[in-house]
Amino acid sequence: MIAVDWGTSSARAYRLGPDGTVAERREGAGGILHVPPGGFPAALDDMVGDWLRAGEARVLLSGMVGSRQGWREAPYLPCPVGLDALAAGVIALPFEGAAQVRLVPGLSAADASGVPEVMRGEEVQVFGALRETGGDAWLCLPGSHAKWVAVRAGRIAGFSTSLTGEAFAALSAHTILARMIEGRPEPGPAFDAGVARSGEPGGLLHHLFGARALGLFGRLAAGDGASYLSGLLIGHDVRENRPDGDAPVDLVGAGPLMTLYARAIARCGGRARLCDADAAARGLALIGERLAWT
Repeated sequence: MIAVDWGTSSARAYRLGPDGTVAERREGAGGILHVPPGGFPAALDDMVGDWLRAGEARVLLSGMVGSRQGWREAPYLPCPVGLDALAAGVIALPFEGAAQVRLVPGLSAADASGVPEVMRGEEVQVFGALRETGGDAWLCLPGSHAKWVAVRAGRIAGFSTSLTGEAFAALSAHTILARMIEGRPEPGPAFDAGVARSGEPGGLLHHLFGARALGLFGRLAAGDGASYLSGLLIGHDVRENRPDGDAPVDLVGAGPLMTLYARAIARCGGRARLCDADAAARGLALIGERLAWT
């Protein structure tokens, strides 16, 4: 089977063996924003056409490819949702040739005030990352829109989204703080100082201006600005969403953000565990096993 985690700015494709293991993988910048209207079948062929011509006949897609801006909008399934229900919501897509192309739906939920929450793609990663089938877990998926996901009895019970990564990008490029940002955030004393500040009185907006004032008075070097700002934002995200008690947080994803979130969770008194970077491939394999392919 071919599994594709197709997001807004990039796509990851996996060629899976009969047991669900990753035989081949490829990643590129062919996200849905780079696909013209009606161009998704051709984009898929460009991405994995050689695998199709080599005999692969089953393709399972997840992510923003199922949004209104994607190939076809797949309706959201309301939480709680288990793996079987997610597989039952998969829809078929038209595609010329012998291959069957299917699309995994996203999930919806609501916060305590009834404001909607949505996800596309992360639900597949969650099921692929779960260490215990049928158990409880708390997972965090760092990114531009970080997700915090509660799993109860093997089902996604609910989730919360934070604009953490996108806020960092906007603040570091389009506000007064841009003048003190150099390089990329790094784990270290400046990041830790930002995390510590997130636990002090005043709130995020006050703390953000405080970063500027620290720079003006020489208490925050320009070279430390990116790390401090990252620690401040991630620290607030973690403090708002980390589960109470000693329950571990399973971090799902790849790249430098995993290290930063793990460090912030530890600094805030929690415990983080890193999950397999190929959680999306495993999740799609588990869904594929439940489908009635013809």
